Amino acid sequence: MRKLPPLRALLAFEAAARHGSFKRAAGELGVTPTAVSHQIRLLEETCGCRLFQRRPRPLALTAAGTRLFPALRDGFDAFAQAISALSDVQAQASLRVTSPNAFASRWLVPRLPRWREENPGIPLEIIGTDHVLDLRAGAADIAIRYARQPPLDFVVQEFRRDSYCPVCSPRLLAGRPPVRRAADLLDFPLIHYDWTNRDPEAPTWRQWLAVARSIDPDLPAMERPWDLSFREELHAIDAVVAGQGIAICSDVVVGRDLESGALVRAHPLSLPGYGFYLTRLPQNPRAALLDAFATWIQTAFNSNGSAAAAP
Repeated sequence: MRKLPPLRALLAFEAAARHGSFKRAAGELGVTPTAVSHQIRLLEETCGCRLFQRRPRPLALTAAGTRLFPALRDGFDAFAQAISALSDVQAQASLRVTSPNAFASRWLVPRLPRWREENPGIPLEIIGTDHVLDLRAGAADIAIRYARQPPLDFVVQEFRRDSYCPVCSPRLLAGRPPVRRAADLLDFPLIHYDWTNRDPEAPTWRQWLAVARSIDPDLPAMERPWDLSFREELHAIDAVVAGQGIAICSDVVVGRDLESGALVRAHPLSLPGYGFYLTRLPQNPRAALLDAFATWIQTAFNSNGSAAAAP
């Protein structure tokens, strides 16, 4: 095991020897000249010899100090170079962003060309998953959490809340009587998908029909199973776009489809959804990159998200 003097004492000696001044060393280290003098005396006691000739001025190294100074200077320079090299590698590494699958596929991925144009030196790694990855374990640098309440013990920025409404392909409605009441939707195939968060109040067909029935008591009860049911939300959206039925979908996730006309709202009644929260650790060495991503995604929502949300 190495037997070394306190690091503060070594830093104080190296700075004082390099500057030839206790005062300038104190300024570099952010301490008082008296503190520098104290640390150097501690080092001299540890070494058993004087390292500076304090009289007469100017400050000068003794023979022992002259031998010690180059070793410390070169050692600290090597430390600084190694840390800088690690920082450069970290800066060049991909910024890892985890996001729910459907949001990643339908909202985030189509906008990545804009990210590359605005941030050409910051590569992204998108981790689309409906599982909550552990940021503290280093599974990702930043997470887009989708929840009713903001995650605790993180730095959190809510950039949007969504709503859920029945959507379908306009081809499904073509040649059919117009949808005027919620009951008219029961004439179409209804598409269902699983909610991985097991929220009993999730905006599903059951919830939507219950709210619709509170407005229209004559709405008949559902007496048939779902026409189509999927484990994955993305598969349900694909089926809706293909004209296979109507599903209750997030106006954010299918926002581009609504804007383009690939999907339309089959009925104006909406259910409240969840919040999209940009989530990160309180202290992160890549804070500047995380700030850049946070600014970009908020700007992207401000410029595109509002149009998708309009009824």
